[in-house]
Amino acid sequence: MRLILLRHGESEGNVDETLFCSVPDHAMVLTDRGREQSERAGIRLGEVIGDDPIDVYVSPYRRTWQTWELLGLQDRTRRIREEPRLREQDWGNLQDPAWQQAQKAERNSFGHFYYRLRSGESGADVFDRLSGFFDGLLGPHAVWPRGADGTGYRPGETVVLVTHGLAMRLACMALMGWTVEQFESLSNPGNGDFRIVTRHRDGWELDRPFDTWR
Repeated sequence: MRLILLRHGESEGNVDETLFCSVPDHAMVLTDRGREQSERAGIRLGEVIGDDPIDVYVSPYRRTWQTWELLGLQDRTRRIREEPRLREQDWGNLQDPAWQQAQKAERNSFGHFYYRLRSGESGADVFDRLSGFFDGLLGPHAVWPRGADGTGYRPGETVVLVTHGLAMRLACMALMGWTVEQFESLSNPGNGDFRIVTRHRDGWELDRPFDTWR
């Protein structure tokens, strides 16, 4: 089987981070550019998926649902489910401007995986909930069993995850067994960008690497 992990299109918060001090993260909407990115991503994904049916999981945030709606893949969707474990790293309610900048500086020196936001999550927390999600998706008690024996997915089947940049990197870390050091060296994919992770008998294979910043 293969998993397609897609980052949402550009949101208002990607353009103006001060909005996180007055607008809940989950309520951020796409910009006009983000809508265009989502539509272009849908064209590219359509070429990758072809006529095959897909199962879809979407983060509950407004910008991820907007992205999904603009992909134009509804006619190929067999089933769709909102999945809270695919949400963005939780910073905790509305952000204080001074704390926002201080925490970003501390996180950069401490490490994005271990640093716990003062009223939110660490990268490790996101990793744990994503690991639990994949255990349920791919294990013998999958929500949507597909195998001949009633478990898991069959080879060739496609699942699309509409999520966030940090979650994409941590999802690949969970699936492919990357170390914390490997994770820390990676940059988020661009808005509207995606990665394909394919499962073979000997493990998972990523279609192309993430950019590195160190």
